[in-house]
Amino acid sequence: MDDLKQRALDYHQFPIPGKLSVESSKPCATQEDLSLAYTPGVAEPVREIHADAQNAYKYTNKGNLVAVITDGTAVLGLGNMGALASKPVMEGKAVLFKRFAGIDVFDIEINAKTPDEFIETVVNIAPTFGGINLEDIAAPHCFYIENELKKRLDIPVFHDDQHGTAVIVAAALLNALELQGKTIATVKIVFLGAGAAGCSCAKLLKSMGAKNITMVDRKGVIDTNRQDLHDNNRELAVAPSAEKTLSDVILGADVFIGVSAKNGLDPSLVLKMAENPIIFALANPDPEILPSVAHALRDDVLMATGRSDFPNQVNNALCFPYLFRGALDAKAPQITEAMKIAAANALSALAREPVPEDVLQAYNLTDLEFGKEYIIPKPFDKRLLAWVAGAVAKAVKN
Repeated sequence: MDDLKQRALDYHQFPIPGKLSVESSKPCATQEDLSLAYTPGVAEPVREIHADAQNAYKYTNKGNLVAVITDGTAVLGLGNMGALASKPVMEGKAVLFKRFAGIDVFDIEINAKTPDEFIETVVNIAPTFGGINLEDIAAPHCFYIENELKKRLDIPVFHDDQHGTAVIVAAALLNALELQGKTIATVKIVFLGAGAAGCSCAKLLKSMGAKNITMVDRKGVIDTNRQDLHDNNRELAVAPSAEKTLSDVILGADVFIGVSAKNGLDPSLVLKMAENPIIFALANPDPEILPSVAHALRDDVLMATGRSDFPNQVNNALCFPYLFRGALDAKAPQITEAMKIAAANALSALAREPVPEDVLQAYNLTDLEFGKEYIIPKPFDKRLLAWVAGAVAKAVKN
């Protein structure tokens, strides 16, 4: 870990600090170039945009520019680190947008005293951008912030911690269910963690046909008798029963999805799950249960985690660059449920395709095919751009 710490710090400091720079997309080497880039030539696109706001997509980079915005209240697994300390993560997000989908990003870290102050700041700067990616904002404020921005803006607004996670979980689960001989409409699903990611995952799975979902948080099962719920987990609450704990509800469960904390799933509970269980232990960097522990307990389990050093990494980088690429290309005014489902289905389908040689080389593999250790595409699969962005753009037009 000490070696990783130093390598990470060196990576961010040298040869110049940070991970981003701004480069001109047009030449500016002659007097003629200067007269077009700035005064007097620049007045012409100004007039055109003033006459018709849609011309901003023709004469500026608005249509390929996303704001990655945070208040730093829920940074990775580190908690409330503040706006400034979150900047390396936002820069990292920008790198992934550019690397995987060719999208430019300005990272914006906001010191806001209240959610409403944050919202007003974003609304006021929104004309610059073609889309807004909200990041690392704590629940329940993240729900309110996203909903209000979606009401007030005519460009896509997307909270990746919620919906990016949901899309990848849905895609991976569709394939896991097929491999385990189960269907989304009939399985019993238990969530551990009812924050932004957990709620969004559960809602997307419900919209895709899941009928039996139970949410569990630190205080136990989320049922309608609980008085401490916010709107987003209240709508997922189940009817009150004698089942109050994770140990109670995991009996006979087909699927466990953890978006909580290290060691959240006691090994004894794995033995209580149904035949051919599916376990998505997504806490980072340490999952709710290690794959080695789960596999040692039962040989019929299918595992996924959020880590790249285990098979089946549930990685948001498989979603947000391509979802925004499709949304921007189609000039979508918002991210819809249909667009998220289209992205999930495209990811699910791509994992069933033969894996190209360049992907095998990138991961130092000789063979990889659809199965219990490959249920979701790899982030360096170049086909993701066409498959996922194309499916999203098609969903916008439909």
